[in-house]
Amino acid sequence: MDPKAVKSDLVLILDFGSQYTHLITRRIRSLSIFSLCISGTSPLSSVTSLNPKVVILSGGPHSVHSDDSPSFADGFVEWAQSNGVFVLGICYGLQLIVQKLGGEVRVGEKQEYGRMEIEVKKSLGIFGGKSVGDRQVVWMSHGDEAARLPNGFEVVARSQQGAVAAVEDQERRFYGLQYHPEVTHSPEGMETLRYFLFDVCGVNAGWKMEAVMDEEIKVINNTVEPDDHVICALSGGVDSTVAATLVHKAIGDRLHCVFVDNGLLRYKERERVMETFERDLHLPVTCVDATDQFLSKLKGVVDPEMKRKIIGKEFICIFDAFAQELEHKLGKRPVFLVQGTLYPDVIESCPPPGTGRTHSHTIKSHHNVGGLPKDMKLKLIEPLKLLFKDEVRQLGRILRVPEPFLKRHPFPGPGLAVRVLGDVTEFNALDILRQVDEIFIQSIKDAGIYDSIWQAFAVFLPVKSVGVQGDQRTHSHVVALRAVTSQDGMTADWYNFEHKFLDDVARKICNSVRGVNRVVQDITSKPPSTIEWE
Repeated sequence: MDPKAVKSDLVLILDFGSQYTHLITRRIRSLSIFSLCISGTSPLSSVTSLNPKVVILSGGPHSVHSDDSPSFADGFVEWAQSNGVFVLGICYGLQLIVQKLGGEVRVGEKQEYGRMEIEVKKSLGIFGGKSVGDRQVVWMSHGDEAARLPNGFEVVARSQQGAVAAVEDQERRFYGLQYHPEVTHSPEGMETLRYFLFDVCGVNAGWKMEAVMDEEIKVINNTVEPDDHVICALSGGVDSTVAATLVHKAIGDRLHCVFVDNGLLRYKERERVMETFERDLHLPVTCVDATDQFLSKLKGVVDPEMKRKIIGKEFICIFDAFAQELEHKLGKRPVFLVQGTLYPDVIESCPPPGTGRTHSHTIKSHHNVGGLPKDMKLKLIEPLKLLFKDEVRQLGRILRVPEPFLKRHPFPGPGLAVRVLGDVTEFNALDILRQVDEIFIQSIKDAGIYDSIWQAFAVFLPVKSVGVQGDQRTHSHVVALRAVTSQDGMTADWYNFEHKFLDDVARKICNSVRGVNRVVQDITSKPPSTIEWE
């Protein structure tokens, strides 16, 4: 999808490493405004080529006083002023504006972290809809503060400790918030962003999934020649299924889907998924059993990044072989490979400013982003790579993908390989994990809480513990249960099950799955943890 073709003004976020940056993108899209996030240290040409109406400078863990603190490109301020672009700095972004435009930032006498009350000092600009003296609770996270403002700037809000909380220069269209309006801990934050974007900046909202679908179909048809054939890698998950359905709508039977059983699937996943593809989605799907191929390459591998790289490489080998078979059958070799890459995949696989890399820290490579071999013969089509998961589900509804399928919990591309900690071929780990996971997920469904949970799964731990089963001492495996709530997978909270539910599930697992005598629950949010264990 070409960002320039979207019928909405673009709000561009320059990312300086804040853990909340993606939330700004999501909050703005929820207002039907198109928003993208790129590295804060991107060249000026990368910013100007996108022609944004508004640029938001994100927060970050850095201090503007550090020698290696990241900054926007030279010429950014002049370009924004000469082109009438609105600029909003959040937290570190505010301090960057103050420093770069001639003001002064100092280490604060009192640091401000967590909830803090602020008071409106001037009813104008970003707080034009408020009255002087109005108070609101916001989420602060800063040690430095603006001590002297650049010429033309005014303080429009202060914290209860007297620190600058909001500034603006209406003539030059530069604005700043020292707090994070994008987080739920700032209850009026969304109202502030909405007022700023619509009332101050005059942004046009035209980001709608119907328009995204039409634009993507146009892009696919312009990319794929009339006699080209395309392969789609179906995983059985929501993302690849929606991607396949979209491409099938665009090019019809020139799409050839392949579902690979890599030996790393959930309990009866192959049978269940193939039935859905054939019965409900009417997609042309070939199933390839590559269990031995994958597991032989993974034998002895314990490093999670290496697992991902190996799996990504083996998938491509299979797709290349499938392409050769199609070439013999069709007389023409397929040119493209469709993948269900999402925007969070892209963000998490990118590197952060100030770390010696160039963007947000590489948390892990996704095999459909950073785990693919460089010598891959097929060209990629990634029609969903600018969308978040909830947006993909919206698109799937428009494409008439069955609702139960759209509500399936996410499943990682590397499959159970990243849910078995250590060597996947040892201790009968995969079979044990499949049984445990099936009991856990079915119990969640029986309790009527499946749709309330973003993702739930079991993890096989490389740990044995002593137990007593049938009056005998056992030395068996430990499994962990993980369930989280989330909007887009970028942040998540652990799901708080009722104690009786956990008790019942743990008993079922220990009584039904041979080789397990202990069940633990993961109660960590994201951050600091990722959702998956590897």
